[in-house]
Amino acid sequence: MKLNDIEKEMLSGNLGIPRKLAIEHQIKVGNFFDAKEMIEVSQAHIMADTEALGLSGVKFLEELASHPLNDRKVLIPTITDPRGADFLFYKKLKQNKKFISLEKRTIEAFKSLNVLMTDTCINYQVFMPPVFGEHLAFGDTGSSIYANSVLGARTNFEGGPSAIAASLTGRTPCYGFHLNKTREPSKKIQVSAQLNTYSDWGALGGIIGKEMQSYWDVPIIYGINEKPTSDQLKHFGAALASFGSTPLFHIKDITPESNHNLINNTKGYFKKYNNDDIKQFYLSYQPNDQKLDVVVFAAPQLSLDEMQRLSFLLEGQKIHNKITLIACTSPSIKILCDRNNITKTIEKAGGIVLEGVCFYNMHAKEIAEANGWNVLMSNSAKITNILGGYGYRTVLSTMEKCVLSACKGKIIN
Repeated sequence: MKLNDIEKEMLSGNLGIPRKLAIEHQIKVGNFFDAKEMIEVSQAHIMADTEALGLSGVKFLEELASHPLNDRKVLIPTITDPRGADFLFYKKLKQNKKFISLEKRTIEAFKSLNVLMTDTCINYQVFMPPVFGEHLAFGDTGSSIYANSVLGARTNFEGGPSAIAASLTGRTPCYGFHLNKTREPSKKIQVSAQLNTYSDWGALGGIIGKEMQSYWDVPIIYGINEKPTSDQLKHFGAALASFGSTPLFHIKDITPESNHNLINNTKGYFKKYNNDDIKQFYLSYQPNDQKLDVVVFAAPQLSLDEMQRLSFLLEGQKIHNKITLIACTSPSIKILCDRNNITKTIEKAGGIVLEGVCFYNMHAKEIAEANGWNVLMSNSAKITNILGGYGYRTVLSTMEKCVLSACKGKIIN
């Protein structure tokens, strides 16, 4: 793998041990993927929750943080994904204190590296949205697929160590979705379904995601007549990445790189999906009875518009005393929710607004066991997919039906 003079200096250790460790890791990754060189990146986004990091990951961060400031501080703007705990509510949710202690250690280590604790998976909506052609090192799958597909930026799914390495070196191995060839579509999808809600878009993402056979599969989607909003694309991409592990999709007239030639040049694989397919996807997440324990709006975190929509639905309502309703958003959006009485409305109805976290990376399995929860309802296809693997019985529905169910104390569909 070819290194320039700066990269050789990093490798020699002359620019500090943290950068030496970082570029050694990147060289191994680059060699594995046959990268010929590094490419400079403008920002990094790091998975910051302790469920992903584990004790060994936190200790590694603390070891990096023990070096002199000039050796350890990040070289590019570096931000964090959601944490694993909201310190105002961890007792109410019965989270284990050992996880909370680890969270606090993680925060201090990141701050010592000059990492910005943004604690969000919707950074593209609230903080430094990337632009077309910008090279990034993003860790969260939802952030990555949105940046690649909606904004036309370029990133792979960067694991925790790789994103940290990129923050310390300001570059990443040039392979995968940094390259033009990898970004070309390989599967053609025609959609004739009517997509009205966030959960409809999530369902479509889940359906297409299931058809993706590898990380390198790139679908090109056409036939959608509606112009999707940022939030609809957010739910679509998050679900597609969750079910299919692909970092890029093309939607005709939406994705900056998509055009008629891409559709015509994509040969071989072809699928059609319609309203019946969306309906069947919903049915695959329907319960056998009406029992309900918790309603969660998260994964991705809610935008300001989503939070306001939720508050409108809860205005003058009361959540059933046997049901817990949780909404997760970013710290910056939470401030705006507080200012506009959105938080107050949700909490008055009996809901919980969590900031800087996402429910599935809060040690959700342990929370379920501590609270006796089994059945979870959400309008997020991503979270119903993930938490099904954590032992929950998950139900996918619209935001409206989720709120109605929370107030009635049972699943209403």
